Amino acid sequence: MHAAVIHPFAEHIAYFALFAIPLITPLLSGMGSIASVLGYVTYIDFMNNMGHCNFELMPSCLLTNFPPLKYLAYTASFHSLHHTQFRTNYSLFMPVYDYIYGTVDKTSDTLYETSLKRQEDSPDVVHLTHLTTPESIYHMRLGFASMASKPHDHHTSSKWYMWLMWPVTLWSMMFTWIYGRTFVVERNHLNKFRLQTWAIPRYNFQYLFQRQNESINRLIEEAILEAEEKGAKVISLGLMNQGEELNRYGGVFVHKHPQLKMKVVDGSSLAVAVVINSIPKGTTQVVLRGALTKVAYAIAFALCQKGIQVVTLREDEHEKLRKSFGAKSECNNLLLSRSYSQKIWLVGKGLTEEEQSKAKKGTIFIPFSQFPPNDKKIRKDCMYHLTPAMAVPAAFENVDSCENWLPRRVMSAWRIGGIVHALEGWNEHECGYAISNIHNVWEAALRHGFHPLTATILTQSYPI
Repeated sequence: MHAAVIHPFAEHIAYFALFAIPLITPLLSGMGSIASVLGYVTYIDFMNNMGHCNFELMPSCLLTNFPPLKYLAYTASFHSLHHTQFRTNYSLFMPVYDYIYGTVDKTSDTLYETSLKRQEDSPDVVHLTHLTTPESIYHMRLGFASMASKPHDHHTSSKWYMWLMWPVTLWSMMFTWIYGRTFVVERNHLNKFRLQTWAIPRYNFQYLFQRQNESINRLIEEAILEAEEKGAKVISLGLMNQGEELNRYGGVFVHKHPQLKMKVVDGSSLAVAVVINSIPKGTTQVVLRGALTKVAYAIAFALCQKGIQVVTLREDEHEKLRKSFGAKSECNNLLLSRSYSQKIWLVGKGLTEEEQSKAKKGTIFIPFSQFPPNDKKIRKDCMYHLTPAMAVPAAFENVDSCENWLPRRVMSAWRIGGIVHALEGWNEHECGYAISNIHNVWEAALRHGFHPLTATILTQSYPI
C-alpha cells in the first residue's frame, strides 16, 4: 500500500499538475463545489493506493454484477502488468483508455482471476479484536502509515485534517455495517508461527448496548469457527470481545462447541502476571480500585497469598472480594480503608477524577483493565502506567502499526497470552472463569523473548 506514495520528486510535481486540471477547470468556470472536490480527491487517492497495494482487493462479484466497472476502475493486478510488461496497461484509475487504444495486456483478465484464487495462509494464532472509534480505521495498516505507527490518541478526531476525512469515515462506518464480516487487520510472523489479527466490524459504543450482544456474539462465534476451519491452534479474544456480561469471558463458545480442537484464550493469566510484576519490590500495601473483573479477583488473591495487603475503598468491592476468597486465610490481607495513603494503586474501569485527586503525591497508578481506566491523567505529580503489555521479541515480523494506545512493538498481555499458549502447545482453554498458572505463563512469555516494559515506556501517555 505504501508504494503508492514512493515516487521521484519530479514525478510528484507531474502528478500534481495533471490531477489539478479537473479541480482548477470547474473552479475557473464557476462550476466547482466542495463536494465534487472531496469526491474527486477521495476517489483518485483510493484508486491510486488500491492499484499499488500488491493485493487484489476488487471482489469479482462487483465486476460480475456491474460489467461497466471493468472500464471505470482498475485493479491491482491490472496495474501490476504496467510495471512488469512496461508497454501495456498505461491508464491510471480508468482502464477505458487502454481498451480504446488497444494497449490492454492480453493476460489482464487471467491474472485477475488467478489473483483471487490464490490460497490464503493458514494462521497458527488468531487475535480477535474490534474497531474502537470511527477514526480507528486510519490507524490500521490499510489506513495512514504515519498514524498507524503512533499510538491512538483521543485528540486525533479533533485535528483539522480528520474533519476533511469525515466523508470517508462515514462511508467506512456504513461499509462495515453493510459488509458485517470479520476482516484481517494484520499478518505477522514469529519464527515459524503465522499470526493474524482479525477485527469484528463493531465499535466500542455498540458493545455498551445489550441489544447488540446477540449479533456481536454471532460474529465472534463465526470467527472462532472460521479460525478452527483454517487450522488455527489458538484464538485469543481482545478488548471487549471477552466481556463477562457479553459471553462470560468467552466461556459461552467453548460450552456451545465442546468439539473445538483449537484453544480459546482470553489471556487473563498473563495480564495478572504483568500487573503483579509491575509492582515495585518491597511494596507491602496496594489499593485495588475499579470494576471487579476476572483479572482483578485473580490479582487480589495472588497478592494476598504473597503477604501483600490489598486495600479497597468501597464496601461493596471489599465484600465481593471476601466472598470470592471464601474462608481462606488470605482474607486477613484484605482491608477496607479510606485513608488514601497507599502509593501503589491498581486501577480498572470506574476510577474517578475525585479519587485521583485524593491520592498522595508520587502515587503510581497501574491499570489492570484492557482499556485505560480514565480518558485523562489529572495528576502531574503521579505516575500512570500503560495497560498490561509487554515488548515483543526482535524476531516478531511485520509489526507495522501500533496496537491501539500502546507504542510500536508493544502488545497487550491478552494478545501475547494467546501467542504464548500456542508456542507452548498447552492443551486446555483459558476462558470462562478458569485461569492458568500465573507463574508458568509469565516464565513462558520471558522464555519466548517477550520482555517487561522499561520505565520510560511504562509511563507513556495512553489516552483514547
